[in-house]
Amino acid sequence: MTDQDNFTSSDHFVLDDRLERDCINVIDLALSRLLMMNDRQYPWFILVPRRAGVSEIFQLSEPEQLQLQRESTHVGRVLMDMFAGDKLNVAALGNVVAQLHVHHIVRYRDDKAWPDPVWGKHPAQPFAPAEAAALVKKVRAALAPA
Repeated sequence: MTDQDNFTSSDHFVLDDRLERDCINVIDLALSRLLMMNDRQYPWFILVPRRAGVSEIFQLSEPEQLQLQRESTHVGRVLMDMFAGDKLNVAALGNVVAQLHVHHIVRYRDDKAWPDPVWGKHPAQPFAPAEAAALVKKVRAALAPA
């Protein structure tokens, strides 16, 4: 049995409207949906466990907590390899969007917001549709099992 078999989606999982509006769907992993923030200024991805009514990590079962950690580690490693960042910012804030989601933002010492957090620093610069599609395809391929 694979992890995918153990972590089927919650029957009532619905992605928060703001995440739906601000992000591009990348791929569903065993537990989480991976999204890409529609902002070309930073490689910015978000893991959202597909569990209804969950706003905090401790609300997940222990196996789900471990799976989220595995997925976060894997996504972080892949993103740093792909984008050769100086630092990976990982955070689960939830002050604006209560639904549990974990940001993974590749940062560079010369990016527009460095060394500050990216939130609210500069207005988003959306991807052109073809650029977003190409990047999603590249990330999907990098995350696919060998």
